Amino acid sequence: MASKRTFDSPVKYVQIDGLVVLKIIKHCQEEGTAGQELVQGVLLGLVVDNRLEITNCFPFPRHNDDEDFDEVQYQMEMMRNLRKVNIDHLHVGWYQSTYFGGFINRALLDSQYNYQHSIEESVVLIYDPLKTTQGYLSLKAYRLTPEMMKFYGSRDQDFSPEAIKAAGMSYEKMFMEIPVHIKNSHLVNSLLCEIDDKLVDEESSDFLDLGTSSMLEKNLKLLMESVDEVAMDANKYVNFQRQLQKQKTSENQLRIARGEKPLPDEDINKIFKPLQTPARLDNLLITGQIDNYSQQIGEFAAQSFGKLFLAESLQEQNPGPST
Repeated sequence: MASKRTFDSPVKYVQIDGLVVLKIIKHCQEEGTAGQELVQGVLLGLVVDNRLEITNCFPFPRHNDDEDFDEVQYQMEMMRNLRKVNIDHLHVGWYQSTYFGGFINRALLDSQYNYQHSIEESVVLIYDPLKTTQGYLSLKAYRLTPEMMKFYGSRDQDFSPEAIKAAGMSYEKMFMEIPVHIKNSHLVNSLLCEIDDKLVDEESSDFLDLGTSSMLEKNLKLLMESVDEVAMDANKYVNFQRQLQKQKTSENQLRIARGEKPLPDEDINKIFKPLQTPARLDNLLITGQIDNYSQQIGEFAAQSFGKLFLAESLQEQNPGPST
């Protein structure tokens, strides 16, 4: 989903403390995994040169039954309390969980635009707990590109096909991925070394587990659903073009039958109420989601093939007892 192009950004990479990563994982396990519900939270830290350091975070509480809950007031109170105990309290972004990589939507776009509009260096961290269980930590940072910030801020464009074409906007230019570096303090590294020495070594081949067909099947189903959505959207746009052309053709045919000259498009638009042009922003988002699913399937397949070849080599080196 992230563009292959290089965009100018005040943040070149994100440095996040290992403790913050554990807090995000713990939040997702406690509130999101059971029903696969999305969880969100606030990222705190500071900007050093071109590096965004994330040193703390806190979750958004669930307040579905509390109509009087003020989310902004809650955030301000939390940051005020952190400042009192001399902890980094500067707002540098937010985080959100996702499942099977399905996070590219209008809600994410609106939230990140508001964050970047208010805090230029802000990022959104996307954590996928299900993908993490398949062998590696899935934690990625994204920002909106300068082109997307400019385009999305021009609400008068109404995201028509003409406006998107004039801006040169495509799904590749919406988001850019920022590298994430996880860093621990020297004391934490020393503690981890001591814990590792005390652990009992046990032979385990869980990392060679090949029973991942269900994950691949789910990703393919989501990819097909997104492709169907793009096809339906394309049909709607084709129908719109047909109706528009039919409106112009019918009026000119009547004028030609009366012996009059056909009218140009500008005059026809003055006579008839112009049809509402369908917005194309959702099409860009779905296309970006398809690209993300495709990249995930490619990475997942490569990892599975690697496990398969490694397991095959180990089996050849250690054949079982002959019968």
